Amino acid sequence: MRKLKLQMNMTLDGFVGDSKGELNWMLPEVDEKQIQYLHELTNSIDTIILGRVMATEGIPYWESVAKSKSKNEEVAYANLFVKTPKIIFSKTLKNFEGENTSIEKGNLKKAITQLKSEPGKDIMVYGGARFVLSLIEQNLIDELHLFVHPVAIGNGLPIFGKKSKFELEKSETYSNGIVLHLYKSV
Repeated sequence: MRKLKLQMNMTLDGFVGDSKGELNWMLPEVDEKQIQYLHELTNSIDTIILGRVMATEGIPYWESVAKSKSKNEEVAYANLFVKTPKIIFSKTLKNFEGENTSIEKGNLKKAITQLKSEPGKDIMVYGGARFVLSLIEQNLIDELHLFVHPVAIGNGLPIFGKKSKFELEKSETYSNGIVLHLYKSV
């Protein structure tokens, strides 16, 4: 059975975005060990799921980066993101212009359970915060790859809304001060 994995950046005080959803607190990924981990994580999936807000902001951004002529890590990731099938979970979105993109309007738990039962590599959820919170509350995420930045912002967008238990599988520190915590659901 496929696993649903979450990859998310987080502040020390537990937020994944400021109160407006801004990510200007994030540190750059400059540590080779961190970059290697992200490559391995990305190569373990063949499907991406997103909530409506993250999709409408993120997909156009990554498609524009992929179309640029630059030769850097961001463009390489953008090309992979664009070619990977993406499913947007939304009850309100009627259509969406994006490469390899579809919309799922059905029951979240039923749709995720169906996706996990299909053949293929694992599935990655990139957000947004409310969407991830609903996945966690329904115990649908199998692995949480949380990159904790040495920054506190005081308030913002959480992904935990109620008591949830996880098992720590791995922690890893990087030279930029970011700490990875890999948790598995119990």
